[in-house]
Amino acid sequence: MSRLGDNAGMVISASTPVWRTPGMPAVLGMTLAGFSGFSALMPVAPLWAAHGGADSVGVGAVNGVLMLFTVLTQPFVPAAVRRWGWGPVMAVGNLLLGLPALGHLLSDDLRLILALAAVRGLGFGILTVTGSAAVANLVDPRRQGAAVGVYGLAIAVPQVLLMPAGPWLAEEVGFGVVFAAGAVPLLGCIPALLAGRSIIVVPDDSPVTHSRRQVYRSLLRPMLLLLGVTLAGGALITFSSDLAGAAWLATSALLLLTGAAALSRWRMGAWADRWGPGTFLWPLVLLTGLGLVLVAVSLSQEGGTAAALLLVGVLCVGLAYGGLQNLTLVLALSSVSRRDYGTASAVWNVGFDAGTGLGSVLVGAIAAGASFTEALLVAAAISLATLPLALVRRRGQPSRSSSTLSAKSDMVSSE
Repeated sequence: MSRLGDNAGMVISASTPVWRTPGMPAVLGMTLAGFSGFSALMPVAPLWAAHGGADSVGVGAVNGVLMLFTVLTQPFVPAAVRRWGWGPVMAVGNLLLGLPALGHLLSDDLRLILALAAVRGLGFGILTVTGSAAVANLVDPRRQGAAVGVYGLAIAVPQVLLMPAGPWLAEEVGFGVVFAAGAVPLLGCIPALLAGRSIIVVPDDSPVTHSRRQVYRSLLRPMLLLLGVTLAGGALITFSSDLAGAAWLATSALLLLTGAAALSRWRMGAWADRWGPGTFLWPLVLLTGLGLVLVAVSLSQEGGTAAALLLVGVLCVGLAYGGLQNLTLVLALSSVSRRDYGTASAVWNVGFDAGTGLGSVLVGAIAAGASFTEALLVAAAISLATLPLALVRRRGQPSRSSSTLSAKSDMVSSE
């Protein structure tokens, strides 16, 4: 039996599924609840603004405000955890994400919707940073890839199910049903508090040899790699209807993109633990560029050829989109010592959200002045520009030895 950690007196076998690690079920429950509410409202809150008479600028601003406040919040989350503890901060994050969903029932006035989006952004920023950092602190570093994969699956399943279904439910059943689904993060407050009690803070006895500037510099590589692929994913998600033309094809493309991303993000974790994340970085960067080129070419084709090229291209981007999410998070965590896991999580999440927003803005702006074909080719070039970073083999990274988890007497609860 290999000792992977000692939590509440339990010795965890190397053969134990990573999701059964003490504390992981609570983190996964919190994540499922939080991302269910987020995924339900992501496409529907802008529709509610349009229902109230907002123009295209106002409709586009809804998720823009959401992501702006998400990114503004994320850098401050590690300090909040150190001051108030994991459980309370994670519970507040779920509260801020879920409660405003019910506020949409009051009015479809754009000013109210934007204010609610800002509050939801605060909660989402907290949820994203604490979730990935909590996973990193709960498992042995040698199994972080698998843990990140399971965590990614808890994020992806609500997106696959609820993002495509949200607009249909709003139109066919009613907006109130979707707003109720958006409040599901409130149910995540309980597992958030339970998870906080399970997270063990292990004293990091490694010498402090890296300045804050060096820590951020070491995280620049995984953040830029992530930005390259999320730029591609954000563009395809935002403009799926414009690229596909037919509604059924746009829906099929979104399902294929999110489904492939979910599968890839889940399975890539175990492979990263076995062969290392660097093995898969450059093939996935190439796959991103190939997928965008295929989608661009599909726009000059007609009928079945156009549909086939679009779906194959979306599949390529989806596989890279999910896989690189996993690998870059594992790479970020391996680039810092344990004391900086919170910082690594914050920087990674900023890269993810900034890339998603940049993909929408950049591709939209180029398409407005030229065409979607040219816009997608520019996006492909930007994604491929990160290839040298994927080929770099870093040396001298801080050790992720599991010896930091070996003795119960060294463990101090954060609560």
